[in-house]
Amino acid sequence: MAWQFARTPEAAAETCFPRDYAAARQQFLDLAKHAHLPVMTYGNPNKGPAGEPLGTDAALQGPTDAKALLVTISATHGVEGFCGSGAQADWLTAAGANLPPGVAILHLHAINPHGFAWLRRVTEEGVDLNRNFVDFGKPLPENSAYDLLADAFVPRSLDPGVVATGEARIKAYREQHGDRGLQSARSGGQYKHPSGIFFGGTKSTWSRQTLERVIGDYDLKSRARVAVIDYHTGLGPYGYGELICDHDPGSPNLALAEAWFGESVTVPLLGTSASVPKHGTAGVDFWQKHLGPRVVYNALEFGTFSPERGRGPMREDHVLHARGPVDWADPETQRIKRNLRRHFYPDTRPWRELVLFRSRQVLTQAIAGLTE
Repeated sequence: MAWQFARTPEAAAETCFPRDYAAARQQFLDLAKHAHLPVMTYGNPNKGPAGEPLGTDAALQGPTDAKALLVTISATHGVEGFCGSGAQADWLTAAGANLPPGVAILHLHAINPHGFAWLRRVTEEGVDLNRNFVDFGKPLPENSAYDLLADAFVPRSLDPGVVATGEARIKAYREQHGDRGLQSARSGGQYKHPSGIFFGGTKSTWSRQTLERVIGDYDLKSRARVAVIDYHTGLGPYGYGELICDHDPGSPNLALAEAWFGESVTVPLLGTSASVPKHGTAGVDFWQKHLGPRVVYNALEFGTFSPERGRGPMREDHVLHARGPVDWADPETQRIKRNLRRHFYPDTRPWRELVLFRSRQVLTQAIAGLTE
């Protein structure tokens, strides 16, 4: 299947990526309007740092009754939304008219709009959305290793002495358990420390509830096949888009993912991914739970810098917000936000070009799979 794009990834990379959430949202809505696509908006009850309204916007390309549906999602982790929003804009400007019969694409722009606008990975509830898909009617997962290091990962202050003490404890843990052990402790998901990193929450977030509404509003359970591409950044080699599949080994979902995308698919549970296994993620705990064997979910994870390098910006952001309401204009706030944005969105021309090349490749593979 060959798609006709009016611009090369090099040219598109100059214009598709937004400067902030407000610009990203306006661009998405303008492109959808230009393409005459129906848009449904899910308004978030909060405001952005400049008082701007927040929302998740859904645009449907193709027939409403298509039996095969591709879903693209940006900003699951807020500040990572620059990448996904740019990729969605690229597709909206180029390929909509080329969809094969019986296939549609649902673009979900900024599923975590609060995090995107405020340059945070977490939602307005302080929750990592990709740890929030657990069953809150059952006992929550334990992460005793995180409990041990909680005040080292996110100390009570950014005083150099306090930070240094925490760093020494983290170093000792790494020496005993290795890099992979530390990564599991840090990012596997935790449900006891609301101000901490990778906190999965104690109840369903607005963003999760919005995804549940999307499933009903677009009648996803009636589709014969659904593919989901969820854009992320921050893990893996710089600029490479890793297809991370959380479906269980041996499941029909994983078998389809491997058939469609080939050996580039990685599986945390098999140890083949830059990601470790995690609690409450979207693939199994949300999409597969709702849609069963008909869904193929992949996180398209674009590498930026090492997780070790990212610990500092994430620590500072969590300490900043743990203090209370944030003064957006304060120079210290702007420094912290600038560093976090840079880690999850390098914003260099070569990086943006790599994102668009891989995004086009993966979406084309997904559509080919949906037509089989």
